Amino acid sequence: MLRFEVSVEDLLRSRFALSPALDLCLLLRSLAGRDRPLPRAWATRLMPAFERLRRETELDAALALQNRHGGPNFVAPPPRGLNQTWADDLDAIRATPLEAARHEFAATATGPSARDPRVRAVLDSPDAVSRIAEAMDRAWHELLAADWPQLRAICERDVVHRVGVIGEHGWAAAIESLHPGIDWHAGGIEIGFFRGGTIRLAGDGLLLIPSVFVGNIAAHMEDPWPRTLVYRARGTAALWGEEETAPRPDALTALVGRARARLLVALDAPASTSHLARSLAMTPGAVGDHLAILRGAGLLVRARSGRSVLYRRTPLGEALVAGSG
Repeated sequence: MLRFEVSVEDLLRSRFALSPALDLCLLLRSLAGRDRPLPRAWATRLMPAFERLRRETELDAALALQNRHGGPNFVAPPPRGLNQTWADDLDAIRATPLEAARHEFAATATGPSARDPRVRAVLDSPDAVSRIAEAMDRAWHELLAADWPQLRAICERDVVHRVGVIGEHGWAAAIESLHPGIDWHAGGIEIGFFRGGTIRLAGDGLLLIPSVFVGNIAAHMEDPWPRTLVYRARGTAALWGEEETAPRPDALTALVGRARARLLVALDAPASTSHLARSLAMTPGAVGDHLAILRGAGLLVRARSGRSVLYRRTPLGEALVAGSG
């Protein structure tokens, strides 16, 4: 079992962040067959470009550093917050000292692929860091960049939901909602299916990262990362078309129309017009028009939160969605 000992000071310093580089690494591991398989439609769409990149770039060297248990820290640097971008991550990757990278090569490049002569030539070269960074940049732009606004919106909406849970029910409820195997017990976070003993956060807080590619839950427990839990963002099942877990609002569609039904179902947590537009791949104008109609019908209310206006379902809206499941 893995247990994080959590103090009041830790809760005050705990925070959420997004990590484009981590999601890219998880995607690459899935495409290479070393992690949770992608949905068939996504794999079919991305695999030709992935195989081409393996031929045209040094991507195989980057893949040789990845395994089912993770990869080197320098290709997925710790994110600073919710505004983290791929450009931020790429700058950090490129700034890695060669000796630090080689230390991680020795620890992670241990599988058969690391003995491939072409891979070995990259890892042993004086410009190994820049070559790996260039391969990952190509992979980002050709495999993930087009989908990232939608995926980022799903993660941002997840954070809005978790913050709401913290405000209404407290940190214990929010932590336990991340995964069925996580429990808050006697002042600590316990994950029964992980090994690791007891880790004290020592006032540094916990970093929480929603992801659309992580299978269930992942943890970072060693420097330079803060102590971190990476969890599956809400809304991922619907994105992947996992109908067994995604709502099926057939009756609701007949009542209010397909687009408005999608919006009502998506608002299981408060969201802004822009978040809904990105996560549902709709135009902001169309989303705004539909939200106005739903609000006029008494199915939604809105409230300002900082610079954003967030929409949420009214009790009537909740009843309609519940009745259509």
